[in-house]
Amino acid sequence: MDKKSKEAKLSSLFEAHFDRIMRYVAARVGNMADAEDIAGEVFLKATASIDTYKERGAPIEAWLFKIAHNLVIDHQRRKSKIEFISIDGMQPEDKEDVEKLAEMNVEFDRVVKALGQLTDEQRQVIELRFLGELSSEEAASVMGKKGGGTIRQVQSMALAKLRRILQSGEFFEG
Repeated sequence: MDKKSKEAKLSSLFEAHFDRIMRYVAARVGNMADAEDIAGEVFLKATASIDTYKERGAPIEAWLFKIAHNLVIDHQRRKSKIEFISIDGMQPEDKEDVEKLAEMNVEFDRVVKALGQLTDEQRQVIELRFLGELSSEEAASVMGKKGGGTIRQVQSMALAKLRRILQSGEFFEG
Protein backbone atom coordinates (compact mmCIF):
# COMPACT_ATOMS: atom_id res chain seq x y z
CA MET A 1 0.00 0.00 0.00
CA ASP A 2 1.54 3.34 -1.03
CA LYS A 3 1.54 6.45 1.16
CA LYS A 4 -1.47 8.11 -0.51
CA SER A 5 -3.62 5.02 -0.23
CA LYS A 6 -2.52 4.57 3.42
CA GLU A 7 -3.43 8.20 4.15
CA ALA A 8 -6.79 7.78 2.42
CA LYS A 9 -7.41 4.61 4.45
CA LEU A 10 -6.39 6.41 7.64
CA SER A 11 -8.75 9.28 6.83
CA SER A 12 -11.63 6.85 6.37
CA LEU A 13 -10.61 5.06 9.57
CA PHE A 14 -10.73 8.37 11.44
CA GLU A 15 -14.30 8.87 10.31
CA ALA A 16 -15.26 5.29 11.10
CA HIS A 17 -13.38 4.73 14.37
CA PHE A 18 -12.74 8.01 16.16
CA ASP A 19 -15.80 7.58 18.40
CA ARG A 20 -14.87 3.98 19.28
CA ILE A 21 -11.32 4.97 20.14
CA MET A 22 -12.53 7.93 22.16
CA ARG A 23 -14.93 5.72 24.18
CA TYR A 24 -12.11 3.26 24.88
CA VAL A 25 -9.77 6.05 25.94
CA ALA A 26 -12.48 7.73 28.04
CA ALA A 27 -13.03 4.50 29.95
CA ARG A 28 -9.29 4.26 30.61
CA VAL A 29 -8.62 7.90 31.59
CA GLY A 30 -12.00 8.83 33.04
CA ASN A 31 -12.13 12.32 31.59
CA MET A 32 -13.89 13.21 28.34
CA ALA A 33 -11.71 16.23 27.56
CA ASP A 34 -8.53 14.17 27.98
CA ALA A 35 -10.12 11.34 26.00
CA GLU A 36 -10.85 13.64 23.05
CA ASP A 37 -7.29 14.98 23.14
CA ILE A 38 -5.76 11.51 23.31
CA ALA A 39 -8.04 10.13 20.60
CA GLY A 40 -7.01 13.01 18.34
CA GLU A 41 -3.39 12.32 19.17
CA VAL A 42 -3.87 8.69 18.11
CA PHE A 43 -4.63 9.83 14.58
CA LEU A 44 -1.82 12.40 14.57
CA LYS A 45 0.67 9.69 15.57
CA ALA A 46 -0.81 7.28 13.05
CA THR A 47 -0.51 9.89 10.29
CA ALA A 48 3.09 10.64 11.29
CA SER A 49 4.05 6.97 11.20
CA ILE A 50 1.89 5.84 8.28
CA ASP A 51 5.04 5.41 6.16
CA THR A 52 6.37 2.75 8.50
CA TYR A 53 3.07 0.90 9.02
CA LYS A 54 3.27 -2.66 7.76
CA GLU A 55 0.44 -5.15 7.50
CA ARG A 56 1.20 -7.96 9.94
CA GLY A 57 -2.00 -9.94 9.77
CA ALA A 58 -3.89 -7.73 12.23
CA PRO A 59 -6.30 -5.11 10.89
CA ILE A 60 -5.20 -1.48 10.86
CA GLU A 61 -7.87 -0.76 13.50
CA ALA A 62 -5.90 -2.91 15.95
CA TRP A 63 -2.84 -0.76 15.20
CA LEU A 64 -4.87 2.37 16.05
CA PHE A 65 -6.06 0.85 19.32
CA LYS A 66 -2.48 -0.15 20.17
CA ILE A 67 -1.44 3.49 19.67
CA ALA A 68 -4.38 4.53 21.87
CA HIS A 69 -3.37 2.01 24.52
CA ASN A 70 0.20 3.32 24.58
CA LEU A 71 -0.96 6.95 24.79
CA VAL A 72 -3.29 6.07 27.68
CA ILE A 73 -0.39 4.46 29.55
CA ASP A 74 1.69 7.59 28.96
CA HIS A 75 -1.19 9.76 30.17
CA GLN A 76 -1.71 7.67 33.29
CA ARG A 77 1.97 7.86 34.13
CA ARG A 78 1.74 11.64 33.99
CA LYS A 79 -1.41 11.73 36.07
CA SER A 80 -1.47 10.17 39.49
CA LYS A 81 -5.21 10.24 40.07
CA ILE A 82 -7.81 9.05 37.58
CA GLU A 83 -11.04 11.02 37.41
CA PHE A 84 -14.11 9.07 36.41
CA ILE A 85 -16.47 10.17 33.67
CA SER A 86 -19.40 12.13 34.97
CA ILE A 87 -22.71 12.53 33.28
CA ASP A 88 -23.64 15.34 35.67
CA GLY A 89 -23.09 17.86 32.88
CA MET A 90 -26.18 16.65 31.03
CA GLN A 91 -29.01 19.15 31.14
CA PRO A 92 -32.33 17.48 31.95
CA GLU A 93 -35.37 19.08 30.39
CA ASP A 94 -38.05 18.01 32.86
CA LYS A 95 -38.61 16.18 36.14
CA GLU A 96 -38.79 12.79 34.43
CA ASP A 97 -35.42 13.48 32.79
CA VAL A 98 -33.98 14.43 36.19
CA GLU A 99 -35.13 11.09 37.61
CA LYS A 100 -33.68 9.19 34.65
CA LEU A 101 -30.41 11.09 34.96
CA ALA A 102 -30.21 10.29 38.67
CA GLU A 103 -30.84 6.60 37.95
CA MET A 104 -28.16 6.66 35.23
CA ASN A 105 -25.67 8.26 37.63
CA VAL A 106 -26.34 5.62 40.28
CA GLU A 107 -26.02 2.77 37.78
CA PHE A 108 -22.90 4.29 36.22
CA ASP A 109 -21.28 4.60 39.66
CA ARG A 110 -22.11 0.96 40.40
CA VAL A 111 -20.54 -0.21 37.15
CA VAL A 112 -17.42 1.95 37.63
CA LYS A 113 -16.93 0.56 41.13
CA ALA A 114 -17.50 -2.99 39.89
CA LEU A 115 -15.01 -2.51 37.04
CA GLY A 116 -12.51 -1.33 39.62
CA GLN A 117 -12.62 -4.79 41.19
CA LEU A 118 -11.54 -6.54 38.00
CA THR A 119 -7.92 -7.24 37.19
CA ASP A 120 -6.26 -4.77 34.83
CA GLU A 121 -6.35 -7.40 32.08
CA GLN A 122 -10.06 -8.13 32.60
CA ARG A 123 -10.93 -4.43 32.65
CA GLN A 124 -8.94 -3.79 29.49
CA VAL A 125 -10.66 -6.66 27.67
CA ILE A 126 -14.10 -5.33 28.67
CA GLU A 127 -13.14 -1.82 27.56
CA LEU A 128 -11.70 -2.94 24.22
CA ARG A 129 -14.52 -5.34 23.41
CA PHE A 130 -17.52 -3.28 24.54
CA LEU A 131 -16.43 0.35 24.45
CA GLY A 132 -13.90 0.02 21.65
CA GLU A 133 -16.16 -2.50 19.86
CA LEU A 134 -13.14 -4.57 18.81
CA SER A 135 -13.34 -8.22 17.86
CA SER A 136 -11.58 -10.74 20.07
CA GLU A 137 -8.76 -10.99 17.56
CA GLU A 138 -8.35 -7.20 17.36
CA ALA A 139 -8.33 -6.92 21.16
CA ALA A 140 -5.72 -9.69 21.31
CA SER A 141 -3.54 -7.77 18.89
CA VAL A 142 -3.83 -4.56 20.94
CA MET A 143 -2.98 -6.41 24.14
CA GLY A 144 -0.12 -8.39 22.61
CA LYS A 145 -1.90 -11.73 23.11
CA LYS A 146 -1.98 -14.63 20.68
CA GLY A 147 -5.43 -15.24 19.25
CA GLY A 148 -8.92 -14.23 20.24
CA GLY A 149 -9.54 -17.38 22.29
CA THR A 150 -7.55 -16.00 25.20
CA ILE A 151 -9.48 -12.74 25.01
CA ARG A 152 -12.82 -14.57 24.92
CA GLN A 153 -11.79 -16.57 27.99
CA VAL A 154 -10.73 -13.45 29.92
CA GLN A 155 -13.94 -11.70 28.79
CA SER A 156 -16.08 -14.60 29.99
CA MET A 157 -14.41 -14.61 33.41
CA ALA A 158 -14.63 -10.81 33.65
CA LEU A 159 -18.34 -10.74 32.78
CA ALA A 160 -19.09 -13.51 35.28
CA LYS A 161 -17.19 -11.58 37.97
CA LEU A 162 -18.97 -8.32 37.07
CA ARG A 163 -22.33 -10.10 37.22
CA ARG A 164 -21.52 -11.47 40.70
CA ILE A 165 -20.33 -8.08 41.93
CA LEU A 166 -23.34 -6.20 40.57
CA GLN A 167 -25.83 -8.79 41.86
CA SER A 168 -24.27 -8.83 45.31
CA GLY A 169 -24.41 -5.05 45.58
CA GLU A 170 -21.18 -5.05 47.54
CA PHE A 171 -18.53 -2.70 46.20
CA PHE A 172 -15.08 -1.89 47.43
CA GLU A 173 -14.30 1.79 47.64
CA GLY A 174 -11.42 3.12 45.51
